[in-house]
Amino acid sequence: MACFQISPSHSWIYPTTILCSFGFFSMMRPSEPFIIPYLSGPDKNLTSAEITNEILPVWTYSYLVLLLPVFILTDFVRYKPVIVLQGISYIITWLLLLFGQGVQAMQAVEFFYGMVTATEVAYFAYIYSMVSPEHYQRVSGYCRAITLVAYTAASVLAQVLVSLAKLSYFYLNVISLASVSVAFLSSLFLPMPRKSMFFHAKASKDMQKPSSTNAASDEPQGGKAPRCSEEKPAPEMATASGNWHDGPLSGPKPENVAVRVFLQWFQDLRECYSSKRLFYWSLWWALSTAGFNQVVNYIQVLWDSKAPSQNSSIYNGAVEAIATFGGAVAAFAVGYVKVNWDLLGELTLAVFSVVNAGSLFLMHYTINIWASYAGYLIFKSSYMLLITVAVFQIAVNLSMERYALVFGINTFIALVIQTLITVIVVDPRGLNLPVSIQFLVYGSYFAIIAGIFLIRSIYIICSAKCQKEVQSSPLSQNVQEPHPEGPRNVI
Repeated sequence: MACFQISPSHSWIYPTTILCSFGFFSMMRPSEPFIIPYLSGPDKNLTSAEITNEILPVWTYSYLVLLLPVFILTDFVRYKPVIVLQGISYIITWLLLLFGQGVQAMQAVEFFYGMVTATEVAYFAYIYSMVSPEHYQRVSGYCRAITLVAYTAASVLAQVLVSLAKLSYFYLNVISLASVSVAFLSSLFLPMPRKSMFFHAKASKDMQKPSSTNAASDEPQGGKAPRCSEEKPAPEMATASGNWHDGPLSGPKPENVAVRVFLQWFQDLRECYSSKRLFYWSLWWALSTAGFNQVVNYIQVLWDSKAPSQNSSIYNGAVEAIATFGGAVAAFAVGYVKVNWDLLGELTLAVFSVVNAGSLFLMHYTINIWASYAGYLIFKSSYMLLITVAVFQIAVNLSMERYALVFGINTFIALVIQTLITVIVVDPRGLNLPVSIQFLVYGSYFAIIAGIFLIRSIYIICSAKCQKEVQSSPLSQNVQEPHPEGPRNVI
């Protein structure tokens, strides 16, 4: 380690390499695209009703319960212990998948997988405590890209092994267990950070705005439609770009560090969500992520009902690989598209929400597995594209600390919404709907999202047009000083 301390310009290479190794092997899980055929097949012999209504909902519930405690703990213990915990949870999950039997054992699988997803925050937050600000964008790109590559490679490998080598689903899980075990071992070699964003924050030189990619940084700054009247100027929105502990809280600061951190969080969140622009992008993020997670959680059950894996050839791995690759390409390409997101952002959200709703209706009504595959490809690619835009739009005027808070709260709200959907639609104590009818509900859900943002986009476009007409009128051109009660920014 001494060599990395001697050469600061290369100090980011070692932790980045280890973290990317962890990301690759933790996502190299070829059993994922075929998990439902494995559970319903001879290895576990579970019924579709048991999988849909008793087993899969446990993941949603455990993820919701664990997310906030893990979010706080992650920063308090400085990331590495939580990454190690994630590696242990992976191993327990796949050991139970391989050797557990019955509904309760599979419910335990879903609980520990909820722990896995709740601890993912540590993977993406760790690097910001270990590298200098000038390397944030590059390293963040590496960490995200390696997970997409690993997931795509795992899906392709799974499809090849199932279709050509006729490998049992059991051995796909063996390969996954071996991969996540390597990920756990690699996590042990991660250097322990000396600081974190909140509980162990250092001086202001460490506080930086999040690195946004071309979609945010290349957005034209001139000639844009007026911003929200509640939108804060960039310096004010990014108060944490100074010393985070010298934020907008007034009066004496509590002696207890935890109390001071929680008070600062509350103040930051209140200021962030006071921006209409950030609020509506966050609203779409939460609503759509809830629907997306629900669809991904039950899509294999739907496919298995249309083309049972015991009676026909299935291509879940190929579909997942194409969907992930297509979504990644779309997300990358949007960074080079010049769009006035302030004016047309909500309209874009509405249009693509209509596309998502249409693809879900297609998956519900069709009896052809290939049409269902096509609907899923459209749905996942569309979501990955828009969530990339949403991240850029939310992050562009926020410090790294505030972005982390908004990301955490948006994810938590999405989980609350998803839990409500699960309880009402899926759970035996609710409507207990069959999986095909569930997708009709999910399609209607995205149609409602589209309606919300279509109304909002019409309001924004009409307001901008009216304001432009007022500003271009002869009276406004002759006025030297703005009238105190003159036209205001209404968007």
